[in-house]
Amino acid sequence: MDPYVVDKVRVLVVDDERAVRRFLRTSLNVHGYDISEAASGEDAIMAVINEQPDVIILDLGLPDTSGLEVTRRIREWSQVPIIILSVLDQDTDKIEALDAGADDYVTKPFSVGELMARLRVALRHSQQPTVSAIFTVGDLEVDLAARIVKVRDEEIQLTPTEYDLLRVMINYAGRVITHQQLLREVRGVGYQTETHLLRVHMSNLRHKIEDDPTDPYYILTEPGVGYRLRTDD
Repeated sequence: MDPYVVDKVRVLVVDDERAVRRFLRTSLNVHGYDISEAASGEDAIMAVINEQPDVIILDLGLPDTSGLEVTRRIREWSQVPIIILSVLDQDTDKIEALDAGADDYVTKPFSVGELMARLRVALRHSQQPTVSAIFTVGDLEVDLAARIVKVRDEEIQLTPTEYDLLRVMINYAGRVITHQQLLREVRGVGYQTETHLLRVHMSNLRHKIEDDPTDPYYILTEPGVGYRLRTDD
């Protein structure tokens, strides 16, 4: 078992070559990873939505769309680590992939040891906080270090769940976070289907921080997908 793998990290392998998918499944399973597969760009996007992988290994040459386009579309609403796996080895190819939102780039042929190391790095980076201690937008101010929430300089009392919802949304501020991802990060893996609870907690949070909870300014609903926290950008 890979010492960095905890509770079966989910890896989505996206490649149109069955032999490559089979090789990666065998290699990663040995190290304790849980593997799912997709052979096209559209299948990959649906797998990200439905399966919520912890990391994606993505080929650039897909039959229906490019891996670059898949990366850009995923980055519209998810920050899941993406490792590109491609035969293209020019610097321009790598720069384009990274600019599109990929976290790393591995060229074929590759060693399993190198891929394992890249996976560990991507997973470590995905667990690091990416926001400053003070988050502000409009009249909302959240001190993440002190766990203090203010609206127009007046402190607002939140329940632990309401605060955790707001904290996670701040981590993804300006981006769409799906219902399942939000539930997994706030409540845990076993609660990903309890969207009714999420709606209740989100309604309570909006009543505390929004001027008009029926027409929210800060927490925006993305119908059928999830929520997005407004930023000043």
